[in-house]
Amino acid sequence: MTATLPPTTSTPYGGDYNPEQWPRPVWDEDAAAFGAASIDTVTLGVFAWSYVQTGEDAYDFSRLDEIIEAVSAQGRQIVLATATGALPPWLAHQHPEVTRTDFEGRRHVYGQRQNACPSSPVFQRLSASLAGRIAERYAANPAIIAWHIGNEYGGSCYCENCAVAFRVWLQARYGTLTALNDAWNTIFWSHLFSDWDHIVPPNALSEHWRGPDHTAFQGITLDYNRFMSDAMLRNYTDELAAIRRVDPSRPATTNFMGMYRPVDYHRWAEHLDFASWDNYPPGPREHVRMAFAHDLMRGLKGGAPFWVMEQTPTITASRDVNPVKRPGVMGLWSWQSVAHGADAVLFFQLRQSRGACEKYHGAVLDHAGRTNTRAFREVAALGAQLRRLGDAVLGARTPARVAVLFDWDSWWAVEMTDGLNRHVRYPQVVLSYYRALWQAGIDVDVVPVTAELTGYDAVFAPLLHMVKGDLAARLTAVATRGGTVVSTFLTGRVNESDNAFLADAPGPLAGLFGLRVEETDSQEPGVTNPVTLRAPDAPDDADSVVAGGSQIMEIVVPEGADVIGTYGADFYAGTPAVTRHRPGGVGRGEAWYVATVLDDDGVAWVVRNAVGRHGLVGPYADLTDLEMTVRTRAGERTAFLLNHSLDAVEVPAHASGTDLLTGRRIERGDLLRLEPTDVVVLREDHIDGGSR
Repeated sequence: MTATLPPTTSTPYGGDYNPEQWPRPVWDEDAAAFGAASIDTVTLGVFAWSYVQTGEDAYDFSRLDEIIEAVSAQGRQIVLATATGALPPWLAHQHPEVTRTDFEGRRHVYGQRQNACPSSPVFQRLSASLAGRIAERYAANPAIIAWHIGNEYGGSCYCENCAVAFRVWLQARYGTLTALNDAWNTIFWSHLFSDWDHIVPPNALSEHWRGPDHTAFQGITLDYNRFMSDAMLRNYTDELAAIRRVDPSRPATTNFMGMYRPVDYHRWAEHLDFASWDNYPPGPREHVRMAFAHDLMRGLKGGAPFWVMEQTPTITASRDVNPVKRPGVMGLWSWQSVAHGADAVLFFQLRQSRGACEKYHGAVLDHAGRTNTRAFREVAALGAQLRRLGDAVLGARTPARVAVLFDWDSWWAVEMTDGLNRHVRYPQVVLSYYRALWQAGIDVDVVPVTAELTGYDAVFAPLLHMVKGDLAARLTAVATRGGTVVSTFLTGRVNESDNAFLADAPGPLAGLFGLRVEETDSQEPGVTNPVTLRAPDAPDDADSVVAGGSQIMEIVVPEGADVIGTYGADFYAGTPAVTRHRPGGVGRGEAWYVATVLDDDGVAWVVRNAVGRHGLVGPYADLTDLEMTVRTRAGERTAFLLNHSLDAVEVPAHASGTDLLTGRRIERGDLLRLEPTDVVVLREDHIDGGSR
């Protein structure tokens, strides 16, 4: 049974707090500041291991007791961590095998964080034991609303403990060496394994050259990626089990990192009571990427709301250049997370650390503890807005009728396969199609390839390199029932073992798309091939659009598909670059195939034409950087309008209702003016038993 969060009257607001770093009088100052900012939730103890457990059998909870008692007395909610986010020094020195061995085969000494070997029996035992002891001590405290297990799981280890665990994992997956040898195609290069003990981790000393993406055997490396993700998942579930023996009902989570390559979050999702993630975009104009990551996190739990566990109020401290968030941006990005399904908005950090690598990382309170800074005023203003919103959208869902498939296996496989184009990056391709959907004002679910697809009018599967299980049949069903499927180059090339289908590409999807790929041309960055696009069923003299194709240009032979776009250069000029197939016949569904890396204008054209017949394009689709998304609950629709543009925009209201942030009454057609970073949260009126 999945644990659930206790009911609350407003969005949990606050963040990571480490009062152990300052003397007690500072705590009282902080408490007053938090009250002024409407901060009601704090995450405690993420990195508390070294002061809670001072030896293998020596525990000292006095400091954590004092912290939890103080925060509880303030009436604040607590997200309590299991304190296992980083090893304590004594553990690494007493048991050196708990530290990681890196890709180059070097055993690390103590330092940094994410520094534990996930396969170390000592680490597994002591981390689970600590989680259990913390749960035993504090589970009765009603201020604790959730457990925070570990912290930002990631990285890899290649030690002998991992080698042994990898072999056990492989035996469970394949059963026999015959099955394993077949899956890995070990007949190639005399790699047939005759004993499980002969298998070693794929790293710079074994199968790799030039780094993790260059491997002689993709199947071995793919399975090691899967294994390492599962190994860290076992650390999480071991701690969760220790908590559940004491506290069977309070929800637990860990903080993910959006599109983070080392860990397949879909493999973890069922073990989390709710998803949460840390939102640190790589640049100042990343609102589309953030929207995608929010939708990805929401998709982990079947569309259920998630939490933003960390974001910075001002700057990060981990990059070569760390620009400050411009005025209003912190609030805008926070509201974007709520618009896409966040039911909590939390920061790292609440007070700025005095030393070490994150001492300049942004915080609600700076080193001086000032409350008269721009950052604090904006945090307080957002807190007041969230209190005003109350519980109006808590638990609300996103009524998406379009799905984008995201698959870690395809990501891993396509980026480490020789013979393609190493400049093609899986997240960039997926984002290009998501960006076009976002710009069209279409609500989207980002879901795993195992997701149920019957509720979607359109399914986008860009760069679906690996086709597993019954996915081909489920995508075909979308089109034959009247829906739309869109996919791209390099799709349908390999099975779940990363072995090529012994058939024309796109393998099991060839019938759906009505074509075969005869050759695949690859070009250096900067080389483009013009692609002429003409709307489906348009007369020969209709206007056309010319877009740019690059990097991959597949040479396609239609076998039932209609030609929508053609190449303009090279020996394959005039051949199909974009096709549309109706596998169920005219008047039924459609399957679109894009055989090249189209530029943004080309992708936008394909997206608008592919989904246009479903009536999904939003009311503000032609306004660059004006975002609209919707959450629904119990028949109530709440629309979020967010101005990411650097300029003010004026638009007619798409519906009548009330702005929940201001109380202002808005009638359909009223002119709305949104300054840069402005947000409108419109509770739409019910019309004829529904809402509009």
